[in-house]
Amino acid sequence: DLAALLSERDVIKRGPGMESGSDMELRLQALESWRDGPGRARMGQVDRAACARVERAVLAWRRLRSAPPQGESELSIGGLLALAFPDRIARRRAGSDTRYQLVSGRGVRLDEGDPLVRHDYLVVADLDAGQREGRVFRAAAIGLEEIRQLQAAHIEHRQRTDWDPVSSSVVASEEECLGSLVLASRPLKRPDQGAMIGGMIRGIRRLGIEALPWTRELQQWRRRVESLRDWQPEAGWPDLSAPALLDDLEQWLGPYLQGVTRRDHLKSLDLSSILRNRLNWSQQQELERLAPSHLTLPSGSRKRITYRPGEAPVLEVRLQELFGLRQTPALCNGAIPVLLHLLSPAQRPIQVTSDLAGFWDNTYAEVRKELKGRYPKHYWPEDPETATPTARVRPRGDNRS
Repeated sequence: DLAALLSERDVIKRGPGMESGSDMELRLQALESWRDGPGRARMGQVDRAACARVERAVLAWRRLRSAPPQGESELSIGGLLALAFPDRIARRRAGSDTRYQLVSGRGVRLDEGDPLVRHDYLVVADLDAGQREGRVFRAAAIGLEEIRQLQAAHIEHRQRTDWDPVSSSVVASEEECLGSLVLASRPLKRPDQGAMIGGMIRGIRRLGIEALPWTRELQQWRRRVESLRDWQPEAGWPDLSAPALLDDLEQWLGPYLQGVTRRDHLKSLDLSSILRNRLNWSQQQELERLAPSHLTLPSGSRKRITYRPGEAPVLEVRLQELFGLRQTPALCNGAIPVLLHLLSPAQRPIQVTSDLAGFWDNTYAEVRKELKGRYPKHYWPEDPETATPTARVRPRGDNRS
């Protein structure tokens, strides 16, 4: 009967008000009702012409058998279908009522309200060729134990170590699998440490390089190295850009991930030492010389330089601290001038320039006139190149009001 039903047009009518689901058991019942006659069955949704064709197919199938079937099959309807369609055993997707995944990996879906949605496992006998997922027209429920019984030769036990985004941790499990379906999963008591490190690396790649315990100082150090890599492309400076670091996690970070299995554990990493070890002793010395973190100004102050790879290094400094200096400070053996953000006493930018001499010669007199009116107590000499630099309101010893 089941074979005949699948070889002919559906015996259940479909249409508005006639949604009866995809269950093959319902179709077997409809066929029996048709055999009993209209007086003994509810025939409103049964296609009688289709039933007649199915009956003729049943007779043809029976004539092919050398002996009539004896008694009831020990298998469920789903079990019988699984013999014909082992690749169409399906498991409900997590978090969904109507979506399932086949052994082959393809997705299928039941219509909303289909009675089969209460079952975790199905065997799909008839579906369309939807681009993303097929729509199920005829199927039957099957139990997990029956799947194990029928597919024992094809069920594999695999160990899996992967990143779980929900718990932000590495999860190691032993899985019972049928093709792409995971039938059961249990925690792995003694996972392979190399696999755990691999799972943590996959997690870091999903989280992004920002998940590592960066400090402001370390980010600045990294940008200094990246800037030197731009300025000296033949010098062999390591690539510390985010894509490069993520691509190379196994080499530079993997050896330090022993026992690190959760995102919270990343806080314990000495990331500064790990990254600085990527530079040899000579490169570490050259970094301090060619791209220092700070510059000492004529006023005696040490000011931090801001580095951004691909851009000029920036130094924000009060104008008065540069008195007496004509040439713009430059890095990398004098090849890279610093972009000066000259500030007023209120720390507001009044000029951005990489040509300090040009500023003194062409712009300072006008700026001096304006700032002297706004900040009369501050030191505004006529000749900035011979004046005493200061980080104070006035140079020491100058008590003029």
